[in-house]
Amino acid sequence: MHQEDQHTSLETLQEIRSIMDRSAKFLTLSGWSGIWAGATALAAAWIANSWIQESLRTDLSGLSMRLITLAIIVFVVAVSGAFFFTYRKTLKSRQPMWNNASRQLLLHGSIPLLAGAVFALAFIYHGIEILIAPSCLVFYGLALINASKYTRSDIRYLGLLEVILGSICLFMPGYGLYFWAAGFGVLHILYGTIMWNKYDKAVAR
Repeated sequence: MHQEDQHTSLETLQEIRSIMDRSAKFLTLSGWSGIWAGATALAAAWIANSWIQESLRTDLSGLSMRLITLAIIVFVVAVSGAFFFTYRKTLKSRQPMWNNASRQLLLHGSIPLLAGAVFALAFIYHGIEILIAPSCLVFYGLALINASKYTRSDIRYLGLLEVILGSICLFMPGYGLYFWAAGFGVLHILYGTIMWNKYDKAVAR
């Protein structure tokens, strides 16, 4: 009887811990969000590279503005896709999409992103476009690390890789677009695939 009581108490403690984790962390980020974001980034990198190559041949005017517009479109498309896949997963998991954990995730992730946006605009203003790609990678990585306290800890490793990639890119200025494609494209797809296999398969069944 004593062993049965211990077993029941252990199950109760595990259930309480599970409830506390769900309330403190946003655990329904979808792996498909990462795959979608990565595929979008790779498509954008291909378009940007074709524009850059064309400008080298024909001195294409307004290239900077076109690249900025492309970056904004990619950001909107990537975020929209991430929202869609995550929302779909929350419905299947019967978890709330908007709660204290998701608010904290958004808040703590937005601060480094906004700082990075200011840095990128400053580099554009001062004509130092060569530092935009590494700064985007570093600040995005810091945003993921900062937000990882409120979601799956796996995202912290993606953030660390982004920071490392951006730091290397600082010393290889002619390869910014390739680092950008690797960080926002390839790493996102790998991360999304790992997350889907690790957490989403059970929900999808």
